[in-house]
Amino acid sequence: MKYADQLLRYIILALGAIAEVIIVITIANYFSTQAVWIGELLRIAGGVICVYIINNTRHMSMDIIWILMIFFFPISGTMVYLLMGANLFHSETAKKLHLSDIEGKKYLQQDSNIFEKLTSKLPSLKGDFHYITKSSGYPFYQNTGFDYYGLGDLGFPVMLEEMEKAESFIFLEYFIIEEGFMWESMHEILKRKAKEGLDVRVMYDDAGSIGTLKASYSRQLESEGIKCVRFNKLNPFLGPVMNHRDHRKILVIDGKVAFSGGINLADEYINKKQVYGHWKDNCIRITGEAVWSYTVLFLSNWNALRKTDEDYEFFKRESLPGKPDGFIAPYGGTPLSKQFNVGQNIYTNIINSATDYVYICTPYLIIDTELENALILAAQKGVKVVMLTPGIPDKKMVWWITRSFYKNLIEAGIKIYEYTPGFVHAKVFVSDDRVATVGTFNLDFRSLYLHFENGTYLCDSKKVFDIRDDFLNTLEVSHLMEQKDVKNGLIKRCFIGIAKLFVSQM
Repeated sequence: MKYADQLLRYIILALGAIAEVIIVITIANYFSTQAVWIGELLRIAGGVICVYIINNTRHMSMDIIWILMIFFFPISGTMVYLLMGANLFHSETAKKLHLSDIEGKKYLQQDSNIFEKLTSKLPSLKGDFHYITKSSGYPFYQNTGFDYYGLGDLGFPVMLEEMEKAESFIFLEYFIIEEGFMWESMHEILKRKAKEGLDVRVMYDDAGSIGTLKASYSRQLESEGIKCVRFNKLNPFLGPVMNHRDHRKILVIDGKVAFSGGINLADEYINKKQVYGHWKDNCIRITGEAVWSYTVLFLSNWNALRKTDEDYEFFKRESLPGKPDGFIAPYGGTPLSKQFNVGQNIYTNIINSATDYVYICTPYLIIDTELENALILAAQKGVKVVMLTPGIPDKKMVWWITRSFYKNLIEAGIKIYEYTPGFVHAKVFVSDDRVATVGTFNLDFRSLYLHFENGTYLCDSKKVFDIRDDFLNTLEVSHLMEQKDVKNGLIKRCFIGIAKLFVSQM
């Protein structure tokens, strides 16, 4: 029954998309043959739009597709841009998400004493710290509790253990939930805790879980006393806001413990089933004051779509005691903010500030020239840049595009390894034994520009070594790539080149 429901949703969405294409083509043809003056106005508008994009874009690698579309299809391309690319029509959902993000930032205030300690300890990184807390609005805390689990298999039992201890509330926000051992183990606890009177909330992305949950699943959870939100519910008529998905992974328990990392809530993430070989991922546990930032991140998205709380302070708790160990700053990314590229900026700052090494783990490598040049420049400055990507892909086309970036990077002296046992899903940067970030930002256009994401920045902590050592240990079972490994024929290179133009909007 579940699969029939999923198939029906796919069919409805496909028919809606096809209908939109037909409508646009029909109207464009009418303007070309009957209402010629409107067609000419659209052609002129298209030229003006192209000039505007060229003069104002911050990411030409992402916007070039619009220029090409308008160039080859002046009328229909201009119509599509005005409908989807220009953000002329803001949906109520987008407006609520944007305003809720602004409201949430009011609850995140930087302790000036902490910031002074941080910058005096690592003055060379003051600019990076300023960007995270002053420009992006995410405070640093004294790190009093951070644990890194280099596999979802290792972190999952700890998640269950902490959920069992819950006394007040449990909040979950995930891109994918799939029925199976992992989710049902959590689901049983959630149902029991809801019956005990705890505030239990689950938010999952409707697109991310379209192939794993039936459309009525949220109603099932509600019937069990679990409050549920399907983030940005899909509809047959695609618009700009439909492209913005919730890719975050957040679990907050009683405001005292938070979990994040790369894992979604499905069995492959903990290797209960293996579809693409061994699944290399991670999970982090946070205690201490920094949990508050994750509580606010969750509440911001939740209240945008289901207004439940007037005062977030209700969920703030005294932090668990712990020994100070460096500094920590959970942060979020939203495509609807002026700071929409927080993830890329933090990654770029880490690369630019490195003096010894930068180790990077990512499942996908689809980057713009800005980030590519930052990596190449770091290598040319003598920084050891090492990247880890999957050996077995989950999406063959994306893997081909990922490999198409290897040539320039390898020529610049960057070492790229592919994880031989299977698929790498972890998103990690670690540098100079000083800083690291673990989160949900992939090195691709969707994560960096279109999704809601989250990460955790760690510095001057002994836990940075745990992240570093896990990366180095993983290289031992990975294959060092050479130019000969990624040679493609002319037809395949042309095909990949065309595909790269579209990945920014797909």
